[in-house]
Amino acid sequence: MKSKRAIIMLALSVLLGIAAVLLAARWMGQQAATDNTTVLVASRDLELGQAISPTMLQSVQWPKGAVPEGAFDDPKKVEGRVVRSSIFKGEPVLAPKLAPEGTKAGLDSVIKAGHRAITVKVNEVVGVAGFLAPGSFVDLLVNFRDEREKPMSRVVLERIMVLAIAQEAQRPDETKPKVVNAVTLEVTPEQAEKIDLARNIGTLSLILRNQVDTQDAATDGVRQQNLFSAEPPAPVAAAASAPVKKVVRRSPPKPVATKPAEEPKDRVEVIRGLQKATAEF
Repeated sequence: MKSKRAIIMLALSVLLGIAAVLLAARWMGQQAATDNTTVLVASRDLELGQAISPTMLQSVQWPKGAVPEGAFDDPKKVEGRVVRSSIFKGEPVLAPKLAPEGTKAGLDSVIKAGHRAITVKVNEVVGVAGFLAPGSFVDLLVNFRDEREKPMSRVVLERIMVLAIAQEAQRPDETKPKVVNAVTLEVTPEQAEKIDLARNIGTLSLILRNQVDTQDAATDGVRQQNLFSAEPPAPVAAAASAPVKKVVRRSPPKPVATKPAEEPKDRVEVIRGLQKATAEF
C-alpha cells in the first residue's frame, strides 16, 4: 500500500510540474506578444533609385520600446517608394531613407532638395584608380596657371558625394576597383558653377576621403616655388601688400693700430753678500 501511494504522489507531482511549466510558457509568450510590434525590414540589399515592391520586404517582431523613428509596419505604406539612401538586408526601412511620395524611380529621385547633379570626366588617375563608388565622398583639386602664368594646384571643393559612376548608381563590389570615364557628383548650384569654371581653366582631380571625416582643410594652394619647400606657401595677396625693406650696407670698422710688443730682455741677478741686484742686457 505504501509503495502504491508513493507512486501515485510521484505521478501527481510530475503532472503538476508539467502543467506549471506549460502555464508559465504560455504566460511568457503572451507577455512577449504584448511587448512587441511589427517592423518592416529589407529582405535584400536595396540600392539608390530603386522602387520598393512587397517582395523586397519582410515583417519581423520588434520590441516596442526600441522601434526606430520613421519605421513602417504596413507594406502598403512603402510600396512604390524610391530608395534615396542604400538599405542593407535585415535593416529597417525608415522614412528618411526614402524619397518623397510620388517620386519616380531613377537617379534624379535621390538628389536632395536644393542640389544638382553634375558629371565630371575622369580617367584612371583622376578617378582614384577605380575605387570611387556611389556614396563615396571626394574633394576636387584643380591644376591651373595663376595671374602670373605660374602653375598652381589648389582644392576647390570638399566633401562632395558621388551619386553614380559611369551609368551605374548602385554600389559595386568594393573589393574590385572599377575604372570608369565619368563620375556624377551631387552639388549645390554654386558648387556646380565652380566645377564648370575649374574644368575649363585647368585639369581636375578627385581625392577620395573618409566618409566620417567632416573637417575641411583650409589650404592656400601650392605653387612651383613651394613644391620643394618645407614651409607652407604664403598667400599671394599678403605677399604683394607686404612692405619692402631697404637693406643698408655698412662698411666694416677700421682696424685699430696697436703698438708692437717689446721683445723681452735678458735679466741676471747679482748677489753680493747680503745685497741683491738685477742687471738687464
